Amino acid sequence: MGFTLRIGQAVLWLACSTAWAQAESVKLPDNLHHNPTWLTLGHYHQDRFGSDYTSQADDPAFFLSDNGKTSPRAELEATLEAIQQPGGGDSHARCRFPARDAWLREQLDLPDAPVNCPAFEEWAGTLNTEKVTLVFAASYLNSPSSMFGHTFLRLDPPQDDEETDLLLANTVSYAADAAEHDSELLFAYRGIFGGYPGITSIKPYYEMIRLYNDIEHRDLWEYTLNLDQQEVDTLLAHTWEIQDKNFDYYFFDENCAYRLLALIDAARPGTDLLDEVSTHAIPSDTVRWVRDAGLLESIHYRPSAATSVAHSLDSLPTDHQTIAAALANGYVAVNDPEVRKLGKDDRAQLLDATYDYVRYQSEAEGWPREHAAPLSHQLLVARSQIEDAAELPEVPEPEIRDDQGHDTFRLSLGSGQLAHSEFTQLTIRPAYHDVLDPPAGYRTGAQLQFLRLDARLYHKNDELQVEQITGVEIRSLSPRNQFFAPISWQVGFGGRRTDTGDDRVLAPYLEGGAGGSWSLAQNTQAFAIATADVEIDDDIKRGYDFAPGADLGLLHQNNRFSLLTGVKTKAWIVSSQHRQDQFYAEANWHIGREFSLFAKFTREDHYDRYQSTWQAGLHAYF
Repeated sequence: MGFTLRIGQAVLWLACSTAWAQAESVKLPDNLHHNPTWLTLGHYHQDRFGSDYTSQADDPAFFLSDNGKTSPRAELEATLEAIQQPGGGDSHARCRFPARDAWLREQLDLPDAPVNCPAFEEWAGTLNTEKVTLVFAASYLNSPSSMFGHTFLRLDPPQDDEETDLLLANTVSYAADAAEHDSELLFAYRGIFGGYPGITSIKPYYEMIRLYNDIEHRDLWEYTLNLDQQEVDTLLAHTWEIQDKNFDYYFFDENCAYRLLALIDAARPGTDLLDEVSTHAIPSDTVRWVRDAGLLESIHYRPSAATSVAHSLDSLPTDHQTIAAALANGYVAVNDPEVRKLGKDDRAQLLDATYDYVRYQSEAEGWPREHAAPLSHQLLVARSQIEDAAELPEVPEPEIRDDQGHDTFRLSLGSGQLAHSEFTQLTIRPAYHDVLDPPAGYRTGAQLQFLRLDARLYHKNDELQVEQITGVEIRSLSPRNQFFAPISWQVGFGGRRTDTGDDRVLAPYLEGGAGGSWSLAQNTQAFAIATADVEIDDDIKRGYDFAPGADLGLLHQNNRFSLLTGVKTKAWIVSSQHRQDQFYAEANWHIGREFSLFAKFTREDHYDRYQSTWQAGLHAYF
């Protein structure tokens, strides 16, 4: 018995010694640890100052070397040693890091001996992926985490019934693991400064459609990538490596879109999509980079429930829309003579559109079931009695996709005059869009600007001044009609030049407002917003001031010309106790999607004196 045990120990020692000898005998090329693929698999990036590298992974379990986070070489050596150890099982390095293992074996011509990895094999088998689709969910201004849109990957199985299979497909997404009780402002703050861990998660596609398409009313764009099966397998293997590992989440750069670019870079070495990222990674920009890298095979548009319903109602003639609103609200019965006298096609489309609207309001706005359920049944019964009638037209794909809109970084140069002082102004805006930018590919009436800097050089005394620093500025002007009554709103904070009566000082401010907007004609809307402003500065008499007010204006947007004009009034009631009235007009002439000429004019009555400001120049989008 003892002899047998000693023989077994000797065999085990010999096997381990052989594996160690093999690991020692493999000669590593001098710069293999600097190979772009290895750096991508380890999420290494060169330090801003110096030539060293640091991994963006923040989870010790992602590394096999104690120095792995800051040493690509140490991590490569530790990985090479670990994958050559005998045995298998889920805890083995080959099972924990299948993408690293496959790449190293290819680079070093190591024997690819079979290994038993039950958890990974079951996971990959369940996903059963043949194609990978990049999905872009359009922007959603009511949530800080989704203001720029959101991207995730859909893992497409071999398709027999396309629609059914894709709905049941799984998705890969990366998002901040935020506490449920965190407020929207706290989420924004912690998201900007890295206060959340980022988690890679796998969810069914139908859940994502339910969230983005149905609940948040966001259109989806599906970009199928032209990855071959080996590249798809590599992407899955690297997803397995990071799915339960912590990467700190940053709202502007290391966000949902950034992590997906890393997965695509790992799947197809040489794409170098992450090299496109400088100060920020906005989802719509990352879709452009994927498109420009020649990675797209096909594109499919999936309208949201809100888009579909709005299109159904807009397809009706104006007088039929009025009948549909009356039907939905119970003012007209389904069998009313006013409905029955319509032609077969018109009546069928009216009933279809009304049914879609009632069901949407029931689910999205919580219409009472005792009203929505019987009305839906009546509409279906009436519709079933009409045979061979024309159906409502399908929602057309927008002429301009979100990834085809203007680039989000804007640099502006202009000259102007304040009162009698001439100036030159430079404006830098890293992100994202305002209502006067080229509207194609963006939501009508939506504005979202981050970290904008306006600097002026006054010619008279060569004085350089910061005119305004915009931390964030959001505006949502969604027109109201007889079917939908969204609230138009705006909010912003930063620092701006304000008139104290004796001087113009840079004062921190917070402003907001809410009201309504109404369509006047195609591409034109009027709005009325009740506003509130707060300014804080030592040069203000009591250190701060507060002003309720109003903003009444007109907005016109088209692909050649945008115009915003109106009047504002405020009543400062704490320190200075005076009124501030302003007429404003701003226009942009769009030269393609790369440039816009702009002109601005304001006439202001402030401290019982009138003064005018005008400015003209050029916007360039990058």
